[in-house]
Amino acid sequence: MSDAGRGILTVVSGFAGSGKGTVMKKLIEGHDNYALSVSATSRKPRPGEEEGISYFFKTREEFEEMIRQDALLEYAEYVENYYGTPKDFVFSKMDEGKDVVLEIELQGAMQIKKKYPDTLLIFLTPPSADELYKRLKGRGTETDEVIAKRMKRASEEALCIKDYDYLIINDNIDDCTRRVHEAIQTAHHTVRHEAELIERIKTELKEIGGNK
Repeated sequence: MSDAGRGILTVVSGFAGSGKGTVMKKLIEGHDNYALSVSATSRKPRPGEEEGISYFFKTREEFEEMIRQDALLEYAEYVENYYGTPKDFVFSKMDEGKDVVLEIELQGAMQIKKKYPDTLLIFLTPPSADELYKRLKGRGTETDEVIAKRMKRASEEALCIKDYDYLIINDNIDDCTRRVHEAIQTAHHTVRHEAELIERIKTELKEIGGNK
């Protein structure tokens, strides 16, 4: 499939409390040209989780074999369990013309960008640090200590925003979702995504020039 017909690989990151999950859900529900990447994990399934929908569940040995086979776009280990993004699933969806969206943290985003420079990186943020704090506090599910840790982590994450392609403010879910959609669709027309078309045009121009 030509680059022009192939899907865009997009990574969406953001602070805890930025509304990433809600935006991704609305994006997928509102447009049929998107596919949300499914991660692989070595942890056991939880009640209600489904294979191939919630995660691709692997044993630790199977996951480590995927690492050895370079079968993952990125991976990390949290609390003695592996989590990662399988290449086959992502690339097969892109070959179908789907724009694949990954909701992952900065570490994974940087891994993917290094391997695949064409990846589109989008960072979501509330309009201010004060608003971020209010959202975390408003959840009513975390202690002040946990909130303080999340704010400290956000301060560290902010140092990496400059490495992303787009910074989109989530002040309104519908507006934010629309902006994310527009950013991804615009990426279809960037020079780096149209490399195959550019080469074809250059070849055709040479051929026509030679016949004059």
